Amino acid sequence: MLKALKRLLSIHGFRAVMFGSANELRLHNNFEQAFCIVLDINLGAESGIALRQELSASGVDLPVIYMSGRETSKAAALASGCVAFLTKPFSPKSLIEPVQKLFASQA
Repeated sequence: MLKALKRLLSIHGFRAVMFGSANELRLHNNFEQAFCIVLDINLGAESGIALRQELSASGVDLPVIYMSGRETSKAAALASGCVAFLTKPFSPKSLIEPVQKLFASQA
């Protein structure tokens, strides 16, 4: 999934940094160049929503696009303030459109 997402974003002109775990994302120290985070809600034993709240509390307050294999996660994701919620499997367009909007709003 990570390779496919990276390839999709790259094809559309975006440089994506991928993380294999929540801890890898926590340890990342270069959020200054990012304009959004695409985050799965189900991170194994962890919640993507809780991780986003943790990052926000530590000063990383980037817009988030959540994805999940469960439609039941949508209400919690929207309540957390995400800019988009994608139910897997999703179309490439459903990811690229919100990414492009966020990028354009940063310009």
